[in-house]
Amino acid sequence: MDKYILAIDAGTTSSRTILFDKNAKPIEIAQYEFNQFFPKEGWVEHDPLEIWNTQLKAITDVIKKSKIDPKNIDSIGITNQRETTVIWNKDTGQPVYNAIVWQDRRTASFCDKLKEENKSELIQNKTGLVIDAYFSGTKIKWILDSNSEIRQQADKGQLIFGTIDTWLIWNLSKGKYHLTDPSNASRTLLYNIKDDMWDDELLEIFDVPRNILPKVVDSSAISAYIDEEILGIKIPIAGIAGDQQAALFGQLCINPGDIKNTYGTGCFCMMNTGKSAVKSKNKMLSTIAWRINGELTYALEGSVFVAGALIQWLRDKLSIIKDAPEVENLANTVKDNGGVTFIPALSGLAAPYWDPYAQGTIFGITRGTENGHIARAALESIALRTRDIIIEMQKDANINFTNLKVDGGASNNNLLMQIQSDLLQTNVTRPKTTETTALGAAFLAGLASGFWKNISDLNDLWIEDRSFNPNLKNDSTQIINLWETRINKLLKVNE
Repeated sequence: MDKYILAIDAGTTSSRTILFDKNAKPIEIAQYEFNQFFPKEGWVEHDPLEIWNTQLKAITDVIKKSKIDPKNIDSIGITNQRETTVIWNKDTGQPVYNAIVWQDRRTASFCDKLKEENKSELIQNKTGLVIDAYFSGTKIKWILDSNSEIRQQADKGQLIFGTIDTWLIWNLSKGKYHLTDPSNASRTLLYNIKDDMWDDELLEIFDVPRNILPKVVDSSAISAYIDEEILGIKIPIAGIAGDQQAALFGQLCINPGDIKNTYGTGCFCMMNTGKSAVKSKNKMLSTIAWRINGELTYALEGSVFVAGALIQWLRDKLSIIKDAPEVENLANTVKDNGGVTFIPALSGLAAPYWDPYAQGTIFGITRGTENGHIARAALESIALRTRDIIIEMQKDANINFTNLKVDGGASNNNLLMQIQSDLLQTNVTRPKTTETTALGAAFLAGLASGFWKNISDLNDLWIEDRSFNPNLKNDSTQIINLWETRINKLLKVNE
C-alpha cells in the first residue's frame, strides 16, 4: 500500500499543504491566502485563528483531492514562517493579541535602547543574532507589556507563547503538545545556540517568563501526534523546522559550505557551517540549522526582508502588472534598467545593513523611464540584495562557493536567475521541485519515521531542473556601481 508524507508549509501570506510520495514528488497541493493587517506604519499582523483555519482547510482539501485514506499518511512535517509571534490562553486556546509578523518594526526603538545599553555583544555571543525587531523576543515583550492584564495572566502561567509551528502543533493535537525545534527557538533572541537551551539571562533582559516557553525537541523525531478527531486517525508529527532551515535541508545542503537562496516573500540565503557556530564579523546571523539525534548543525544566514513582496507591491500598489509572473515579460520589454536603481526597503533593510528606518527608494527616474525599466530594476534589486549578503557570508565562512542552489516562487523567474548568475559570476542551479521548504519538512519527517532510510536515499531524489551560468556579454559593473553609490546615499540620510 502506497504511503505518503504530509508537509505543512505555513508561510507569511498563505497556508499550504503538500502531499509527497516516496520519490519526493508532490502528488497534491492546496493553498489558501490569509489576510495581512497593517494597523500602523511599520506594523504587520496576522490573525492566528485565520492561519489555523486556512491551514486546516489546506490539509483536509489535499486529502480530499488526492483521494487517499488518512491511514496512508506515514507522518507529518511542519515548516513555518519564523519569528512571527503568537501568545494564547492555554485553557481557551484564544490568542490574547494578533500574531506579530517577522516583518513588523514596532519594537525598533526598544532594540535601539538595548544597543545603547551595550547588550549587542552579549546577545550575539549567546544567540548568534543581531539586536533587531525582526526576532521574536522583542515581540513577546511588546505583547506582554501592551496590557497589564496580559502580563498578569502570563505571570500566573495562564498563557503560552509559540512561533507558528508551535501554534499549529498545539491546535493539531488539541492542546496536548506545546513544543518547537531548535531552528525556530534559535530565532527568538532567548535561546543560547551553544548550550542548546533557553537562557535565563536573556529571559531577564527581555522580561519574558520561562513558563510561557515551549519544550524544544529534535527537528527530525516523532515528537507529537495530531488528534484523531482532526483526520480520524492519530498521525505522528515527525519533522519541524523554520522555513529557511527546511529549505536548506530540502536542497540537501548537508555539507559545510553548501549554500542556498530562497526567493519568497523575503530572500533568505543560508550556508551550512557544520558543527561550528561561526560568529559573524559582517553582520550575518549564526543560527541553528537543525538538530537530529541530539546533534546540532549550524548555518550562517543573511536575510532580505522584501523580495517577492516587492513584486506584489508592483502588482497591488503600482498596478503595472496583473500577476506576479508577468513581471518577467514586462522587464524583458527593455534591454536594461535605463539607469534606474530600486532600493527595496519596504520594511527597512536587513543584513548586512540592519537599518529598520530605511525606506524604499527608486533612483534615476527620467522622462524616458518606462514601466519595463522599473520592473527590471526591481528584479535586479532582489539579486543585488542577495549579492550583498553572499559577499559578507563568504568572508565569515572563509569559503568561496561555486554553485548557488535556488528555490522559492520567484526562482521560477528565468530572467531573475540569469541576473543573479551574472551579478555573482557563479552558477545558479534550480531543482525540479522548487517547493524545497515543504520538501525539507517532509525529508525531516520521513527520516524520523523510517519512510526514507538515510541521507543517501534522499540524494537520489534531488533532480536539477536548470542551471544558469554567467553570461560574459552581460557586464554588471555599472549596475553594481550604481547600486553601491545609491544605497550608501540612502543609508547616510538615516544617520
